[in-house]
Amino acid sequence: MTLFKMENRRNFGFSAENPTGTKGGGTRAKDCEKLSPCIQIQPGETVTLCDTDGPGMVTHMWFTGYVGHSFILRIYWENNEQPSVEAPFSAFFGCAYDENFSDRDGNYPVLNSAAMLVAPGRGFNSYFEMPFRKHCRITMENRGEKPETLFYMISGWYGEIPENSGYFHATYRQEHPVQKGRSYVILDGVHGKGCFAGVTLASGMNGHNTCWVEGEAKMYIDGDAYPTMNYTGTEDYFGGSYGFGNDIYLNRYQTFSGLYTGLYAILGDTKEMYNHQKRFMLYRWHVKDPVYFDEDFKMTIDNLGWTGPRYDDYTSVAYWYQTEPKPVPFTLPEDKELIME
Repeated sequence: MTLFKMENRRNFGFSAENPTGTKGGGTRAKDCEKLSPCIQIQPGETVTLCDTDGPGMVTHMWFTGYVGHSFILRIYWENNEQPSVEAPFSAFFGCAYDENFSDRDGNYPVLNSAAMLVAPGRGFNSYFEMPFRKHCRITMENRGEKPETLFYMISGWYGEIPENSGYFHATYRQEHPVQKGRSYVILDGVHGKGCFAGVTLASGMNGHNTCWVEGEAKMYIDGDAYPTMNYTGTEDYFGGSYGFGNDIYLNRYQTFSGLYTGLYAILGDTKEMYNHQKRFMLYRWHVKDPVYFDEDFKMTIDNLGWTGPRYDDYTSVAYWYQTEPKPVPFTLPEDKELIME
């Protein structure tokens, strides 16, 4: 932390009470009076939440209200027509199973990390630093069939950013189910110089769950024919071991949520050791171990169990930085295809 350093910066905060984010642009309400705490987004409507010139940096985003996948979050840098961030709202915050509001213990799932926070009850927070030089625009689209409510606060500062600053990117993928015998692609089609920053993964078991975490995470850097970064298993990549505790001693999966990695939520019946209806939500931030690339980057993960390849439902969002703002490399599925329950 460097809070003691006095910087030449000026804050901004975009919210329903201050939609222009301007200095002194907040509520004209009296003390203890609310005028505009939230907004309504109509079906098919896209609302601009933040539209501002730089240089500057987004440092925090908070949202609540409707928290489902029919909301699509997009971020555009430097007046580009194509977004560099595009993902269903809930999946972006690592909470892709957004129709399940309680975990196996009957509590709100809580993701408590350095980069993201999902707090009771469904307060979505991002602490990723997002610098921009000329312009930043953040939008929310409602692809659902009814009006939905959104509470939000997008904050940061104006001021000079380091010359070597990269632009934040995030993209969504899903395979429901994963093609059996083929690696699931988390990120591909990334070209240029950059840094891989992390991934969130939601996995839904199909068929009997005879241990689903044998799949290896692999990263291909700058034209690799074979991966440079080759992790030994799914639970190993996400910081755990031995089936997240299911294989030894307790014989049940155990959640954990650390600064940079975690299996933070287990959903579904847990009476059986390997219940086929379990759902898992995981995250891994490469904050202390960033993965750099100069030309291109690809990441895959196998869907593999003790008995061989599986066909589970995988949903992911990949996060990375690049020297130039690029369009997301994947196309979103239709809203009706985003079945996350």
